[in-house]
Amino acid sequence: MKTSKQWWSEVKSDEAKLIEWLKKQYHGEMTASDRIEQFVYARCTDTRHAATLKTIAGQEKLHALWVGGLLTMRGVEPALLPTNTRYWDEVEGAAQSFESAAAVAALAERMRLQRIKVIAEDPDAPEDIRAVFAKILPQEIWHEQAFREMTTETALTEVRAAHERGVDSIGLIMVSEVL
Repeated sequence: MKTSKQWWSEVKSDEAKLIEWLKKQYHGEMTASDRIEQFVYARCTDTRHAATLKTIAGQEKLHALWVGGLLTMRGVEPALLPTNTRYWDEVEGAAQSFESAAAVAALAERMRLQRIKVIAEDPDAPEDIRAVFAKILPQEIWHEQAFREMTTETALTEVRAAHERGVDSIGLIMVSEVL
């Protein structure tokens, strides 16, 4: 289990790890839009929330294009991966209602924000990567806030155990665990 800073320090200093992570990031951004539709949008009956969800899904695809550009500049063709979904396997069953699906999304965005912030604020990160993640960061902050506005404290409490199992499954230590 590693903090985001520990993880990033290892990844940025090893070109092979960096490429593998960018591939996974591209895959994750591409599939995020589909996950939003599967986990949240399919359960949404509020037109204002639906419009917000469409915007978020579009921004996730834009993030994938930006990360794809980072891969292309490194001579790697961006592609979806045949990958397991350890985190999502743990949380999928918790998303039974619109509010619980939004809670899962809010917690997932919060988790991702830690890593994105570390990268965007790292003066020693490769400049192109830092620049892309500096553009992604404010949109991801908004995504997390938007999902929190769509959910309730009760739903967040109900899905937290599944989220924590998901975090454990990917070996991430959350900032709150080390403070």
